[in-house]
Amino acid sequence: MPDLLIELFSEEIPARMQARAREDLKKLVTDGLVEAGLTYAGAHSLSTPRRLVLAVEGLTAESRPVREERKGPAVGAPEAAVQGFLRSTGMMLEQLEAREGAKGKTWFAVIEKPGRSATSIVAEVLEATIRNFPWPKSMRWGAGSLRWVRPLHGVLCILTDEHGAEVVPLDVDGIRAGNVTRGHRFLAPDAFSVTGFEDYAAKLKRAKVMLDPELRAEHIWHDARNAAFAAGLELVEDKGLLAEVAGLVEWPVVLMGRIGEDFLGLPPEVLQTSMKEHQKFFSARNPKTGRIEAFVTVANTETADHGATILKGNQKVLSARLSDAKFFWENDLRTVAQEGMEGMAAGLANVTFHNKLGSQKDRIDRIEALAREIAPLVGAKPDLAAEAARVAKADLQSAMVGEFPELQGTMGVYYAKAAGLPEAVANACKAHYQPLGPSDEVPSEPVSVAVALADKIDTLTGFWAIDEKPTGSKDPFALRRAALGVIRLVLGNGVRLPLSHLIERGLLAHTPYMRSYAVHTGQQEYHDAADEIEFGRPVHLSDLLAFFHDRLKVHLRDEGIRHDVIDACLAMPGNDDLTLLVKRAEALAAFLKTDDGGNLIQGFKRANNILTQAEEKDGVEYSFGADPKFAEDASERTLFAALDAAEAAISPAMQAEDFATAMAAMAKLRAPIDAFFEAVQVNTDNAIVRRNRLNLLSRIRAICLSVADLTKIEG
Repeated sequence: MPDLLIELFSEEIPARMQARAREDLKKLVTDGLVEAGLTYAGAHSLSTPRRLVLAVEGLTAESRPVREERKGPAVGAPEAAVQGFLRSTGMMLEQLEAREGAKGKTWFAVIEKPGRSATSIVAEVLEATIRNFPWPKSMRWGAGSLRWVRPLHGVLCILTDEHGAEVVPLDVDGIRAGNVTRGHRFLAPDAFSVTGFEDYAAKLKRAKVMLDPELRAEHIWHDARNAAFAAGLELVEDKGLLAEVAGLVEWPVVLMGRIGEDFLGLPPEVLQTSMKEHQKFFSARNPKTGRIEAFVTVANTETADHGATILKGNQKVLSARLSDAKFFWENDLRTVAQEGMEGMAAGLANVTFHNKLGSQKDRIDRIEALAREIAPLVGAKPDLAAEAARVAKADLQSAMVGEFPELQGTMGVYYAKAAGLPEAVANACKAHYQPLGPSDEVPSEPVSVAVALADKIDTLTGFWAIDEKPTGSKDPFALRRAALGVIRLVLGNGVRLPLSHLIERGLLAHTPYMRSYAVHTGQQEYHDAADEIEFGRPVHLSDLLAFFHDRLKVHLRDEGIRHDVIDACLAMPGNDDLTLLVKRAEALAAFLKTDDGGNLIQGFKRANNILTQAEEKDGVEYSFGADPKFAEDASERTLFAALDAAEAAISPAMQAEDFATAMAAMAKLRAPIDAFFEAVQVNTDNAIVRRNRLNLLSRIRAICLSVADLTKIEG
């Protein structure tokens, strides 16, 4: 079985596209080979800035011959039908077979396709792959029509077996496949031939090319950490930057330089962001002071002066960049000193948040009002929460955030502290954006929690008010993330708050925008202020609460709680208290994992089904009057006593929100219910006894449903 080696050699491929390109090359080629009838043992793809590589091991030498029989029209069928069948098979009439069947003779076509060599199949598949490669962006060059991410210079394509290497004959717009490649652009630019993947990888290494992107990244990180350690510093970890830099070089050479003394006073985040975004530098931090004091850059070549000239040029450019950052920093500090944080934020009145939801200042006013209301619920002082809401977005007007938008919030903390604001207020400038994703840290300071909740609830209620909800996979305003943020803030801090009330307060604050949207879309003209307040609120409230519940299901499913368990708890009162809801769901999930829990569900469902059918048949509701004196069997009397005991234990437990105790008390009903159904017939001929037993089933249903809606439980 031959091995296949493909290299597509081009000008530099953008680092951000390389990982996806590797996977696309592997998928397109291997899928094409399999569809053409070949099999293979394994495949792996690699890349450098100038080449995409695919190695396929254990490829079959040729595809299997195929014999296919296709049934056609009846002999004597209209000429058009016969001709259509001939066209579909590519055969002549004399090549068809007439076979006798139950309904007479029928034409059959026997199509035999001989096996094809791997060489011809690979050539066909690779050409189609190159011509249809799904680059996010591609270009044409010269006079040809071929498109590639950057000009494509060469194609290496060889099949290697025990007899040697064979070049696959392929010509794509004048680019002929061969067995030749080149090494590093500067250090080893000469061409050389290869005979297989191992030979290819070994010769590339000698030609100063590290082929494996993961090995390049490991090499960069190892050398960078050692360089920082030797200088008494520690490297700031940045996996995204590491992957990007590994995609920029073929032969990484790590160099470390010092940051000028004039810039060491800049916040570490400013230095780190400026160096990363503008020059792809890693940051080296002094572990004693926390200051960023040096940078690590990765060159793509070795030099006689060991990188001194490269470092000198990099430091010159870095000084210019950091001079800009220093100017922004000092200018912002002067603004804060003269006008305070609220003065810096004043310009947000002229910044549109959304054309249907007013300015950023309008939004801040809404968040302030909501944060003041939430504050007591999370243990924060209302005045502090309101102050934090007023200044939390002030840094959006700063010169630094204008240059580096990713520093919003971070700079707000520095500016708030410079303005002498309380630490809790300053911290909220950054923390109120959190959590930004499922793995992001959840704020715990009460003031930050209050403002973060207010910010996210205002966002959700605002876009609900103007009917800009997520649809399918589209969520341009990240509303799913905002809802998950509220859920994680509430659950992560054990907060007990009435979500329905806060949603309604948020919708009330958006009433003018709801009115404006309705008039704009021709839904309703307003004349009365009361109509404005009431318009759409109940629908939006229930719909947005359901949206929260859907997000909660996804969140809890990742933690191992079944969706039907959550549904059973959502059907209970207080389902807008997410902490209470999750507490109930966790207790129910644990209960259902026990033998008593699973069996009790079956007993409950049996009781509920019998009772429901009887109520439908009789046209009455059996919900009162079960009396032990009408019990005919010992199992009935035992069940009465068990229900009395369960009711006495469950009721106070539910009031105390002790769901585990309530579930444990409910579990004790399993044996009496099982014994009851084994011993008696509910629908007996005696009408009095039947009614009493149905009322007894009603007690079972009522007690179980007081804990959770067990009708929602599957199975």
